[in-house]
Amino acid sequence: MSHAAIFWAVLALVLIGLETAAPGILLLWFGFAAAGVFLLVLGFHLSTPAQMMLFVLLSFISVAVYWKFFRKAGEQTDQPLLNRRQEQMLDRVFSLESAIVNGEGRIKVGDAFWQVQGPDLPQGTPIRVVGVEAGVLRVTPAG
Repeated sequence: MSHAAIFWAVLALVLIGLETAAPGILLLWFGFAAAGVFLLVLGFHLSTPAQMMLFVLLSFISVAVYWKFFRKAGEQTDQPLLNRRQEQMLDRVFSLESAIVNGEGRIKVGDAFWQVQGPDLPQGTPIRVVGVEAGVLRVTPAG
């Protein structure tokens, strides 16, 4: 086996191994590209520049395959609003913790206070969250 083939085999194993230590940074796909170059070097005599170009090309292809076919599969969930607390508030009704004065007030949800913006309303008025902008809940009177 040539030194080039050994190099590409070791690089493939190192990249794939590093993916286990630092998951999610696409090293697996670069490892697949290195494994592809290894297989081509085993079958053909390729110059070093040709090997490097193949590695770059196979890296682009393998990452494109990841983006097209595998990345979207991870986004499917039965709880799309998990860890999106502001968006979980949409269309819910709360009672004003403090009056909305000059367009600003606050509500209490669980043990957290949220800043709200909407028409001036007295404390205790039921309000409905209709939007979220920059961490501030947009509200209207419920009813």
